[in-house]
Amino acid sequence: MDIIDATIPARAGIGFKLAHADALLADPTAVGFVEVHAENYMGEGGPPHRALAAVREKLPVSLHGVGLSIGGEGPLDAAHLARLAALAARYDTGLVSEHLAWSTHEGAYFNDLLPVPYTEAALARVVAHIDQVQEALGRPMLLENPSSYAAFEASTMDEVTFIRRIVAATGCGLILDVNNVVVSAVNLGTPAEAYLDAFPLEAVGEIHLAGHAEEVDAAGAPLLIDAHDREVGPSVWALYRALIARMGRPVPTLIEWDNAVPSFPVLAAEAAKADRTMAAALADASDARADVD
Repeated sequence: MDIIDATIPARAGIGFKLAHADALLADPTAVGFVEVHAENYMGEGGPPHRALAAVREKLPVSLHGVGLSIGGEGPLDAAHLARLAALAARYDTGLVSEHLAWSTHEGAYFNDLLPVPYTEAALARVVAHIDQVQEALGRPMLLENPSSYAAFEASTMDEVTFIRRIVAATGCGLILDVNNVVVSAVNLGTPAEAYLDAFPLEAVGEIHLAGHAEEVDAAGAPLLIDAHDREVGPSVWALYRALIARMGRPVPTLIEWDNAVPSFPVLAAEAAKADRTMAAALADASDARADVD
C-alpha cells in the first residue's frame, strides 16, 4: 500500500463511513483527514478494510477507540489492546485516542461510555491503564473528555483537575470535545467558559465537534443529549471559535456524525465550516494581539 504521510493536518476531518467511500475517494481534498472507530476494523479483512485501505492511500487516518474501558475497575482486555495496537500499525494512523469512560465490568460488555468518579483510586487506575496503552502503542495516546448528565457525590476533585493530573502523570495528549463541554455545562449548570479556563489546552491534539439533542428533564430543566445525529449547534460553534482564538493555533478538528448519517456533501460542508471558523478565530486572535501591541 503506497500511503501518504500519517500526520493529521491542522484542519477539519470527518468520521469515515463505508457508504461515503466512493465520494471521498473522488474528492479527498474536501477534508483534511478521516477518523474511524477502532472496534469497527478489528476483523482481519472484508469490505471495511478494503475501503479503508483505499482511503488511507489518499488521506491520513485518526484511530478512535470506544471499547477499551480505560476507566474500568478491572484490568484492560489484553487481546483488545493488542488488536488496537496492530490496527494502528496496519494503517500507520496519525493519532490514537480513547475516552475517559468505562464500558466493561467482570466480563460484561456495555454498549455505552459510562462515567468515572473523580477520586484518587480512579485516578490511579486510569493512569495505570493509559501507561499500559501507551507502552503497547509505543507512543502517546489522546484521551477525550466526557459528556456528563450527573455528578458523583463520591468525587473528590473536579473533572478538569482529574484530567490535568492524568496528563501530568502519563504524558498523554487530549481530545477536547467541545460538544461534550457544552452538554455537560448545561446539564450540570456549570459555565463552559470556566471549564476551558482550567483545561490543559497545551495538551490538546485534536478537537471534536458534534450535534446534540435538546430535551428537558423530569423537573422541566434543560437537558442536552450528546446525540451525534445532526449538524453542530450554534452554541458549539461559538465556543469552538472562542477556543481556537484562545489557543492561538490551528488544531485538527473532527466533525462527529455517527447516527442518522447524512450524505457526504453534507458532512463535507460541515468540515468546510469548521475550517472557515478556525481561520476566522485565528484572525480574531491575530487582530487582538495587534491591538495590544
